[in-house]
Amino acid sequence: MRKLLISLFVSALTYSTQAQTVSAFSPDKNIKLEISVTNGSPYYSLFYQKDEFLNQSPLGLLSTAGDFTKDLKLIGSKTTKIQESYTLNRSKVSQVNYKANELTCHFTNASNDTLQVIFRISNTDATFSYLLPKTKKHNGAGTIEKEITGFKLPAGTTTFITPQAPPLSGWEKTKPSYEEEYTREEPIGTKSQYGLGYTFPALFHLGDKGWLLLSETGVGGNYVGTRLSDAEADGTYRVAFPQEGENNSIGAATASAPFPMQTSWKTITLGRTLKPIVESTASTDVVKPIVKSAKVFETGRASWSWIVWQDESCNYNDQKTFIDLAADLKCEFILIDALWDVQIGKEKLAELVQYAKSKNVGVLLWYNSNGNWNNAPQGPKNRMNTPEARREEMKWLQQIGVKGLKIDFFGGDKQVTMQLYHDILTDAAEFGLNINFHGTTLPRGWERMYPNFMTSEAVLASENLVFQQGFSDRYPSTATVYPFTRNTVSAMDFGPVFLNKRLHRDPNKGTIRRTTDAFEMATAVVFFSPVQHWGLVPENLKEKPAYLFDYLKNVPTVWDETRFIDGYPGKYSVIARRKNTKWYIAAINGENKAKSITIDLPMLKNKEVSIISDGEGADSKFSTKKFDKNTSFTLELSPNGGTVIFMP
Repeated sequence: MRKLLISLFVSALTYSTQAQTVSAFSPDKNIKLEISVTNGSPYYSLFYQKDEFLNQSPLGLLSTAGDFTKDLKLIGSKTTKIQESYTLNRSKVSQVNYKANELTCHFTNASNDTLQVIFRISNTDATFSYLLPKTKKHNGAGTIEKEITGFKLPAGTTTFITPQAPPLSGWEKTKPSYEEEYTREEPIGTKSQYGLGYTFPALFHLGDKGWLLLSETGVGGNYVGTRLSDAEADGTYRVAFPQEGENNSIGAATASAPFPMQTSWKTITLGRTLKPIVESTASTDVVKPIVKSAKVFETGRASWSWIVWQDESCNYNDQKTFIDLAADLKCEFILIDALWDVQIGKEKLAELVQYAKSKNVGVLLWYNSNGNWNNAPQGPKNRMNTPEARREEMKWLQQIGVKGLKIDFFGGDKQVTMQLYHDILTDAAEFGLNINFHGTTLPRGWERMYPNFMTSEAVLASENLVFQQGFSDRYPSTATVYPFTRNTVSAMDFGPVFLNKRLHRDPNKGTIRRTTDAFEMATAVVFFSPVQHWGLVPENLKEKPAYLFDYLKNVPTVWDETRFIDGYPGKYSVIARRKNTKWYIAAINGENKAKSITIDLPMLKNKEVSIISDGEGADSKFSTKKFDKNTSFTLELSPNGGTVIFMP
């Protein structure tokens, strides 16, 4: 009998030990996920080809449905194969065939409350989300007060990440707005600029092991937008909720929803090179459309007076001039920016919309998001922040034929603000308006979730070229960081392509552009946004070669395929994108020294291409080439220069 009891005890212990450790693999077996529980605390680790890319990292959250930060038991798990094909019409790819292995782990706490953690592992990404199920005990609504989720990076890792700004800081108290400088190879553990951690996405260089990108997706009105804390002493970055002062202290910093309550998805993209990071679709793989519309929301290029000619240009005559510029460049849109409400007025604006329509140009219109969460004075104000005002305004916009809106100056990442984004997108879809957000959070899966979401700023963008000579001086390097960070996870409205020597209406004033013309042409491809707002002015068409504008008249803004060719953040970037059967390969040099880079372009085998490359000084030159079986090509990049290779 005693032997039998000992045998049963050993069997139970073995089962218990096995139940507390589970693992799953990507379909190609290169990525391994390990889940373990130690002293009541759950952890996960990630390996790529047996190298540890994330050390044992914490899982858990604190909620009204229970404390899931301690005393947890792993009571079961289930593995499922995920296979889904879906299409995107406003993205860097158009067709996605998503394959992943899903591991759902069931945990209970000391009070026998239940938490599920859902992991998905594809060949390039690991994503995970928490689910609080609906039970007899928890069947109304719940609140998540914080996550203790962490990411423990290996020793020696360096960073390309942007700091979180304090609430109500910056110009007219408009921050945080995801408009900070990226770190450059800073060691993990370096304190952030403001001591408030970092925003998503976050790129980490694991030395010889490879690269890892952290981000977040799947946030509409259901959750807060989260960020990363400063790293702890052991290299762990924790998920942090919004600060209380965001949104001018309006709304809770916690997340609430009915049960079953699911959090956002945290995404981890990893590999030996930057290729999986540039090409990842993790931000759309794990979300679903939540708003449907039969309406067609157009994408394309836009002329834009404000970026160079500034506030004074938002008048009737100048906007008419830029409508003509849009027509000359075959742009689909003109963006009429801030202050149109007082400097043009509604009646004259309606006339401009009709004039633009006669030129086959659609009008995009700027709005201030404001209720009272910052002091930004530009109007129109108080038209987008409440349902009644918003729907009344959108009905009028639909009636006069406006195609879309640029809405600016949001208040942070609280759930109340994320709900506002959701409500704006939902109402705008009903009224046939496409949406571009500025002074804003990172889009989190929105290009698949909403049919009319086009693009967002959420980056230190081109207005800073006009405002700060220092940013203009650093821009070549900064531009080579964005393709591997911000622009990998969603559309980015940077507002590229400048040809002025000085960024001002007066050619003798303003900041000095440091890039070559070929560099500027390349940014039309390197930077992805379904609506691209060009930094061009009418004089450029007289001053520069016609082949530049022939290229801009035809360059796509949405793509069927995107490929990483070569690059290193801060140094250079070479990206290839395809629309239908035509390839565009664009390279930019982030350093003030000439570079010779040899690349292989198998997609151009036996193809004839046009090439815009660096000429004398900042000028460009045009050439053609017929590739044969040898698809090797050497890029000769001037300091701060670039090249575009494209199929005519």
